[in-house]
Amino acid sequence: MSLTPHSDPRFKHAQWRVMGAVMFCYLFYYTGRQTFGFAIPGIQKELGLSKETLGWISAAMLWSYALGQAINGNLGDRFGGRRMMALGAGASFLLNWLTSFGLGFKSMATAWGLNGLAQSMGWAPGSRLVANWFGANERGKAFGFYVLAAGLSSVLSFVTSLVILDVLKLDWRWIFRLPVILMLVGGMVVWIFARDRPSQIGFADFEDDAGTPGEQTPAVQETSWQRYTTALTNGRLLLAGLAIGFQNTVRYGLLIWVPVHFLGEDFKSDHAGKWISVALPLGMALGAVASGWISDRFCQSRRSGVISSFMLLAAISATAMYVLPRGHSLGLPLLFLCGFFAYGPQSAFWALAPDLLGRARAGTAVGIMNCFAYAMAGLGEPLVGWCVQHNPWSFTPGVENTALVFPIVAIFALCSAFLALFIRR
Repeated sequence: MSLTPHSDPRFKHAQWRVMGAVMFCYLFYYTGRQTFGFAIPGIQKELGLSKETLGWISAAMLWSYALGQAINGNLGDRFGGRRMMALGAGASFLLNWLTSFGLGFKSMATAWGLNGLAQSMGWAPGSRLVANWFGANERGKAFGFYVLAAGLSSVLSFVTSLVILDVLKLDWRWIFRLPVILMLVGGMVVWIFARDRPSQIGFADFEDDAGTPGEQTPAVQETSWQRYTTALTNGRLLLAGLAIGFQNTVRYGLLIWVPVHFLGEDFKSDHAGKWISVALPLGMALGAVASGWISDRFCQSRRSGVISSFMLLAAISATAMYVLPRGHSLGLPLLFLCGFFAYGPQSAFWALAPDLLGRARAGTAVGIMNCFAYAMAGLGEPLVGWCVQHNPWSFTPGVENTALVFPIVAIFALCSAFLALFIRR
C-alpha cells in the first residue's frame, strides 16, 4: 500500500491533531504532581511534619519519577507513547487520591513516591510521539508547543490549588482530589485522538535522523539494551543530562517553595499576595515557547547558546527576587521573568534528544535526560527545605526564611548555564 506524502495538506491537519491531543493530555498532567507546595502549610499544621521532612516527601516523588523516566522512555519506544501517556494519567489519578488520605510521613511518602512512577509515563513517551510526527527543521517549534502545554499545566496546578484553598475554602487534602480529574480526561483524549506514527493512518513516516555519522538509521529490531547502551555512551547526551539536572533543580526549587514563600503566615489575610505566585508558571509557559522558536529561527537549531543565555538570565532574576523587599511592585514582573528564563530552556533541551540520538531512540534519550533532571531535582528539595527552615547563613540561625530559595536556585542556574556551553549537536 502506498503511503500519502507529507506534502499532502491532509498530513498537516493530522500532524496538528496529534500534537493537539498530546498537548491537551499534558496540559493537565502537572495537576498530579506540582500541587504539593500548596499543600505543605496545611500538612505541616495538621500532621506536624517539618519543612525538611516535607522536602524528603517531595524528593521521594522526584526520585521515583527519575527512575521511571529511565524505564518508561524506553518502553515508549517499544510500545508507543499513546498507550503510555493514557495509562500514566489513570494511575496518577488513583495515587493522588491515595496521597490525600495520608496520615504521616510513611503513608504520604509511599503514595507520593509511587505517583512519581505513574507520572513518568507521560513526558518521554509523549516526546516520542512529537518526534515521530515532526521533522528536524520543525522539532524546536514542536517541542516548544509541547513544553508550552507543560508550562500551562503548571499554571493550572497553581490556579486550581488556590481555588481549592482560597475560593472553595477546602483543606489541603482536596488539592490531591479535584484537579486530577482533569488529568484523567486528558488521558482519554490522547488515547482517542493520537496515533503513534503517521503510517498508522496512511501517511509516510519521517526518515530517522541523528546528529552524528554512524547514528543514522538504527535497525528496526534494535533491542532495549542496545538503545540504552547507545544513550549511556553518548558523552554529549550525558552532558546535556547534567545541565538539565541543574535546570530542573531550579525549576522545582521555585515551583515547590515559591508557593510556601507567598502563602506565609498571613495566608488568610493576604488574598492578593498568594495569587502573585501564579506569575511564576505563567512565565515558564511563555519562556518554553520562546526558546524553542529562537533555537529554530535564529540559531539554525543549535540549542546550547539559547540554553546557556536563558539560565544566566534566570540566575540574575532569582537574585533580584531575593534582594527585592517582599510586597514590592516589581515582585510580580520579576517572578514572571524568573519563571520565563528558568523554564524556557526545556524545549531546547528536549529537542536535543532526537538531535543527538535520532528519532527511533527519542523516547530512550528523553528518558535518560529526564532521569538526570529529576534525580538532581530530588537532591535539591531537602536541601532547600533544610535551608529555609534553619536559615544557616543568617545572624539569627534557626529562624525560617523562605526567601532563601532564590539565591539557592540562582547558584544552580549558573551551573546549568556553564555546562550548556559545552553541548554541541
